[in-house]
Amino acid sequence: MTLHMPSLSELRDTRMEIDRFQGRVVVVQWLVLLCFILLATRLVYLQIFRHDDLMAQAESNRTAVLPTVPPRGNIFDRNGLVLANNYSAYTLEITPSKVTDLEVTIDELAQLVDIQTRDRRRFKRLREESRSFDSLPIRNRLSDEEVARFSAQSYRFPGVEIKARLFRQYPYGEVASHVIGYIGRINQSDKERIEENDDTANYRGTEYIGKLGVERHYERELHGITGINQVETSAGGRAIRSLFNRPAVPGKNVVLSIDIQLQKLVEDLFGNRRGALVALDPKTGDVLAFVSKPTFDPNWFVDGIDVDNWKMLNESIDKPLLNRALRGTYPPGSTYKPFMALAALSTGKRKANTVVYDTGSWTYGGHTFRSHGDGGLGPVDMLTSIVKSSNVYYYALANDLGVDAIHDFMRPLGFGQITGIDLPGEVRGILPSTEWKRNYFKNPEQKKWFGGETISLGIGQGYNTFTMLQLASATATLANHGVQFKPHVVMATQDAVTHTQTQAFAQPPLDLGYKSEHLDVVRQGMAGVVTSGTSARVFEGAAYTSAGKTGTAQAVTIGQKDKYDASKLSEYQRDHALYMAYAPAEAPQIALAVVVENAGFGAASAAPIARRVFDYWLLGQYPSVEDIAATQKGQSSKPIGKPRAKQDVPLIEPAAPPVQVPPAR
Repeated sequence: MTLHMPSLSELRDTRMEIDRFQGRVVVVQWLVLLCFILLATRLVYLQIFRHDDLMAQAESNRTAVLPTVPPRGNIFDRNGLVLANNYSAYTLEITPSKVTDLEVTIDELAQLVDIQTRDRRRFKRLREESRSFDSLPIRNRLSDEEVARFSAQSYRFPGVEIKARLFRQYPYGEVASHVIGYIGRINQSDKERIEENDDTANYRGTEYIGKLGVERHYERELHGITGINQVETSAGGRAIRSLFNRPAVPGKNVVLSIDIQLQKLVEDLFGNRRGALVALDPKTGDVLAFVSKPTFDPNWFVDGIDVDNWKMLNESIDKPLLNRALRGTYPPGSTYKPFMALAALSTGKRKANTVVYDTGSWTYGGHTFRSHGDGGLGPVDMLTSIVKSSNVYYYALANDLGVDAIHDFMRPLGFGQITGIDLPGEVRGILPSTEWKRNYFKNPEQKKWFGGETISLGIGQGYNTFTMLQLASATATLANHGVQFKPHVVMATQDAVTHTQTQAFAQPPLDLGYKSEHLDVVRQGMAGVVTSGTSARVFEGAAYTSAGKTGTAQAVTIGQKDKYDASKLSEYQRDHALYMAYAPAEAPQIALAVVVENAGFGAASAAPIARRVFDYWLLGQYPSVEDIAATQKGQSSKPIGKPRAKQDVPLIEPAAPPVQVPPAR
């Protein structure tokens, strides 16, 4: 056997192969080391620098935080009657992002559940206002039969489910709707308001918010505090167990100063006429009645008002959505005269016994301002000027005072000012002055104040326009001997669990500093209006004393040579009827202001409503059916028929909720 000895060249090739192999091993070793370094670096980064963030992500994958929406607080009247509450009912809801063909799905659902055209329109509007992954109701308040029918077929409808929800209800419908207001679904402007108030977290899961009236002004109290329920979830997202629970705090109940039976009585007395009435307790500022006619049903807005009803309300010439007591402005007419008389006494421009001769007209700068008839009232002192309502007396007085002095005196009484009542949307009206005119008009020629413009201010005409709230508040101040209380519709809030009440208003009164002898003159004049003046027939036989002043305010200007003739004017051009009053005259418990639009003389249309309000509040009397009917037509003066005890007159039966279901567990 022969041994083969490797050649030198072969040995060199072997060495080179070994060197190459060792080089590769070294490279692989460095690569492995680099990978370990990278892994170690990543591990340090994840374990140390990203630890808290990753732990939170892991926890969120394992748990879910669900908001618990608090039940909204109830609203009560001063006697404990429920004006707004909640009830539970079933709703059929669709999440658009989970549905392939929305229209087809709705058509198929309509075969199981009654879905009207108005439901489809409302759903379409909600879609436009919401996100695609929001759950939106297509039908509310399902019956048990409808729930059963859908449940049997629910597998066919991914993205559609039945939920038990709390619904808001206003048991007395249209009564006091402008005061109570209503709630509606949260829209973009509401979200912006929530963000501005830094309340975003507290509104997680909440779909409805106060839109008007007390529901809006006291939204924070009524809403409550949202709770938190942290649950452990499975990989499929199903809740396994509760880890932490912070219960929701129910919204507070709100107790109004309104007497809902009195409120309904006044609304009934107006009938189909337009107007407003505000009644106050002059010693507290409590609003006893806050009427705006016509009204509307707030229940229409809870689920989203349908197009037909919205069009009816929004386009009606009678403007039922306008809160006339808060936002309607009217010339005060002759109801302004007692305040003008007080201004004359306080500024020293007149004494009570100063006599002005009323010839039936008063001329300034070649313009004749009319008064009563052609003969006038003859010699008139201050008492007579109020009782007989002399225009000439107050034409001359306005000229002597001047517009700015009138403005400065009336401003503290609240005319042309925001009263600060606890309702949103109050307007100022106009208390004119030379400065106001300079700022109001753009044309330089219109900015100047002319002396002739002052004259009609004395009888509550001209640029004067005020709300019934302002007139009622000023009347209450007069009744309370110059001591002014801020008007308010809420007396207290109430804890929904403990039922303890907290007074809502504790603002001290403001004494305007009028001299008692001056107030006495004006109050005597107003008492004379009731005993021997323009409202004497209306208050004939009353078992109490009262003081008041009738007023008739022009809705359109009549030429100086023309005479007012209602029969020649359309309804909306006729004069407004006003009345302001308080009772009892010696120790007032109630003060009010009322306007009946385009109804003519205050003594014929407005004062009869005031008489029945006083009878209710002071005597506990409710008008007879025939008396209410006559008052609605403007054909009553003193009450007719036998009055009823208010406790014997049932308030309208509250509407029962359509469906009641147990609250969801």
